[in-house]
Amino acid sequence: MKKGSNNHRLFAEEKKAVILFLCLFNLLFYFWDVYYYYIRLYIGGSFGTSRDGLGPFIYFLMLLPIFVAVYQLKKGKIFLIKYQYLTFFLIIDTIDNLIRYIGTNHHFASGNIVEVLCILFAPIFVNKKYFWFTSIGIIGKYILIGLILQDINVVFPLLLYLILSAVALIVLVRFYSYINSLTDVYEELKRKEKLAVIGQMAAAIGHEIRNPLAALKGFTQFQLEKYQINNNYFPIMIEEIDRINTIVDDLMYLSRPKKIKFEKASIEEIIAYTLSITQQQAERQGVTVEIIIAGPLPPLDCDEKQLKQVFINLMKNAIESMPNGGSILIHVNVVVIESQQRLSISIQDKGMGIADENILNLGEPFFTTKKDGTGLGLMVTKQIIKDHSGEIKIESLLKKGTKVNVILPINKKKD
Repeated sequence: MKKGSNNHRLFAEEKKAVILFLCLFNLLFYFWDVYYYYIRLYIGGSFGTSRDGLGPFIYFLMLLPIFVAVYQLKKGKIFLIKYQYLTFFLIIDTIDNLIRYIGTNHHFASGNIVEVLCILFAPIFVNKKYFWFTSIGIIGKYILIGLILQDINVVFPLLLYLILSAVALIVLVRFYSYINSLTDVYEELKRKEKLAVIGQMAAAIGHEIRNPLAALKGFTQFQLEKYQINNNYFPIMIEEIDRINTIVDDLMYLSRPKKIKFEKASIEEIIAYTLSITQQQAERQGVTVEIIIAGPLPPLDCDEKQLKQVFINLMKNAIESMPNGGSILIHVNVVVIESQQRLSISIQDKGMGIADENILNLGEPFFTTKKDGTGLGLMVTKQIIKDHSGEIKIESLLKKGTKVNVILPINKKKD
């Protein structure tokens, strides 16, 4: 979904909530105040006090924020309306109560049901900042009035609004939890949809690409052997054909069912094989590799072929991040997580690093920070690690390097 579409929907939902809030607020405010201070006394009520303080003038004052809110709605400035409206009400109501009770013998006995609405309605905006603003504002108003009037009667509304605030907070937390769950499901569906598209594409064209690739590579190698004097371009052609073939391999991995053959394998041998494959590329770019293995290490339940693909992808990424040379540190050891022994394999380079905003997107289909990358290599890497019940963590600092840590269970869990 596009960002502009998200903003438009958020604006529309906020506008609906603000309009509903304004309608309910004014309806309850005027109805409750007029009933409590005028109609109730007129029909013979025996408790309460008549309207003093600002008197009927308060009704004209409360019309002012309505005009301001309507103006802001027309201008599209809707996100501040609820804050401004509540602030104006709290100030006017505080002044009204202080005028009414200061210098009199009357005990504090006022309030408006609209305050209950404000607290219980706050979760509708799904905004924690506004919730706390509302709760603290209303409760703070009664604390201030109680301190000025030195009247114990403010304790009852204080306790009432504390309880209502706790209820509203529970509702708000549940709203957030529900929204986060829906967001996670939506993101997972998007990811699966992307994988399904990639799988369908790979199944349709993967085999068709491989056949001409094999012919091209064979013909190029034949030309290289035949014209060894003028061989400046043939090695580049072979290298590019191999790169295309690697992309096809990644696509084919995503298209076929994940059938993992778990067997005992040595992580030392897997790392050694990885280094033998990437050694030429490392030497060509002036990259040195240091290995620290805290051995002896136990054999690992895994699909050896797939794990080799994982570490070849990670090593190539580390090497390619240092086009002007550098060093890579590989550290392998056993760690204990949740009372279970696991293998930790970290690959740390001193390359250009990755921006924080890009780290969360690594492994997404076709997302890459390389100029000529596809994003499929790391996606396949993450999928293989997930199929092995492992996890991968990436830490990076711009211009300082990247550390990739792979955690794998040593023994396969029994089904």
